[in-house]
Amino acid sequence: MSLAAVVKAAVPRIPRARKAVLTLTPSAVTRLRNLTEGPEPKVVRVGIRTKGCSGQQYDLQYTTKKERFDEEVKQDGVTVLVDNKALLSVLGSEMDYVEDKLSAQFVFNNPNVKESCGCGMSFMT
Repeated sequence: MSLAAVVKAAVPRIPRARKAVLTLTPSAVTRLRNLTEGPEPKVVRVGIRTKGCSGQQYDLQYTTKKERFDEEVKQDGVTVLVDNKALLSVLGSEMDYVEDKLSAQFVFNNPNVKESCGCGMSFMT
């Protein structure tokens, strides 16, 4: 029994632009920079947890180290980590920081959301 191999000329692929996992607005960059400054370097990790009436909720945590499969987003001198389990849920999202008279919070403009609850705290992708 013999094995055969065939050589074919490779067809050059046209490189596609990679979709950003997460983009940050200028106000989010400013707020993240203020939150992560200090003597001990830290970053914010964006994750998703099961919670709320629509099933998923954003989970923001401080961390000092990148986990093995975290996606690192660097923009305008700020680094944000995205938990590997949250990648498909947040892919293409924009992270904003919004302040008004009653609250100040990070807001995610997520194109993957199919449904969200009335209060806006949880969502489904």
